[in-house]
Amino acid sequence: MGARKRNTANERKEAKKQQYFASLKDCPTSPRKMRLVADMVRGMEVNRALDVLKFSSKEASRKVEKLLMSALANWQAKNEGVRLEESKLYVKNISVDSGRILKRLRPAPQGRAHRIRKRSNHVTVSLDTLTTVNE
Repeated sequence: MGARKRNTANERKEAKKQQYFASLKDCPTSPRKMRLVADMVRGMEVNRALDVLKFSSKEASRKVEKLLMSALANWQAKNEGVRLEESKLYVKNISVDSGRILKRLRPAPQGRAHRIRKRSNHVTVSLDTLTTVNE
């Protein structure tokens, strides 16, 4: 590995240490249903997002709530002396990507078969502190 490549890799690694995120892989919910829940909390303050997810009737909101709690625990591990209420954390980015698709067959009339696609997804949540610029 060249010196320039090594230096940029180290810079990227140090920048990643300053980010607070959590990811969920192969969640057995369709990405379309998960994106509806992700759009509800994108850009929200963390406590408000947790309240919205807790009282949502969607099944995917339980998984996103647990994932948000995990990202919050990652933030608390790096910032031990700081209180959550004073930090002004918000959901900086939440992305839902398609995961693997399990292909199954369902019987159809006249000896045919229809393909059923059981979709899954990958969700990544990243948190950041809200900084106000006083100029």
